[in-house]
Amino acid sequence: MQDRTDTAGPGPDPQPADRLRAARAATAAAGLDALLISPGADLRYLTGYDALPLERLTCLVLPVEGDPFLLVPALEKPAAQASPAGGLGIEITGWDETDDPYALVAARLPAGTARVGVDNHMWAEKTIAFRDALPGARQELAGGVLNELRMRKTPQEAAALREAGAAIDRVHARMGEWLRAGRTEREVGRDIADAIVVEGHVRVDFVIVGSGPNSASPHHELSDRVIRPGDPVVVDIGGTTRQGYCSDSTRVYVVGEPPEEFRRLYEVLLRAQRAQTDAVRPGITAEQLDAVGRDIIADAGYGAYFVHRTGHGIGVESHEEPYIVSGSRRPLEPGMAFSIEPGIYLPDRYGARIEDIVLCTEDGGERLNRTDRDLLVLP
Repeated sequence: MQDRTDTAGPGPDPQPADRLRAARAATAAAGLDALLISPGADLRYLTGYDALPLERLTCLVLPVEGDPFLLVPALEKPAAQASPAGGLGIEITGWDETDDPYALVAARLPAGTARVGVDNHMWAEKTIAFRDALPGARQELAGGVLNELRMRKTPQEAAALREAGAAIDRVHARMGEWLRAGRTEREVGRDIADAIVVEGHVRVDFVIVGSGPNSASPHHELSDRVIRPGDPVVVDIGGTTRQGYCSDSTRVYVVGEPPEEFRRLYEVLLRAQRAQTDAVRPGITAEQLDAVGRDIIADAGYGAYFVHRTGHGIGVESHEEPYIVSGSRRPLEPGMAFSIEPGIYLPDRYGARIEDIVLCTEDGGERLNRTDRDLLVLP
């Protein structure tokens, strides 16, 4: 099979400069004076720079007043300049081993800086160092600003998510090559991980292969359990594409004939998942969408065995806003992309989960995963 990947890392988004402008405007609207963004999804989103998370400080400084700049360790400056951040026209400054990078940032922020948004995933040691360097500034989470931007996908982002969905669908379509009785979950998982890269990703984010009683554990780790005839097997897989966008899809397979009760359980789950994907539309709230499937599962007597939210947003991270969960009154909007993944788990027996990524459109929802959702019986 042709290898659909190359050796390059995630590529640049078509509009990174627009993102910086939008982030600055949103920062001002939130009453913050600056954002301090460390390596991770927010830095990739804003600059395209997939920086290493090191003990040395790397930080995008985005003040409301004044020009943004990217502070990096001197030895990382060539990598930063070679990344998409090097084409944004922002200053990339290297700091030396004898410098105090936190003091350098503090010295360049406008006088009177009173509120700063720090990256949600900034290491505690760095957050505390900024607190000491900016004793007069209140720290708040930058996610309050950036989540609102990231959850509404542009047409270019939607296209990238479609490509990611198609790539992970190709892996599921090949499951019969690896999944069979007599092999361990770990052996199957290694083959799946290899295929995730071959079929269009640059990074494997996770591989769940839960067989038999392990299928009742939603986040089961790969184990040395040998897959047996009649075992239900939950396969939940995802990766990151060259464009920097994530895939995530779950299907349930059975090696041979499953128990009859499992077939009944799966029919209920499939009805719930289909109803939820069909219900996606602008204006429905996250908790209303969660209830669509949860009510079907509860009415069938399995309510106590649906133990997690219906779904999570997806984009430059596999889990981000919006979350499809009871208690969230957030109305869905066009451009929001998220998983629909109800599950039923009977402890120590078996479980099942069906997951598609769905994009909210102007008049409904678009499923980005198109593989068969029926129970897939393998020889």
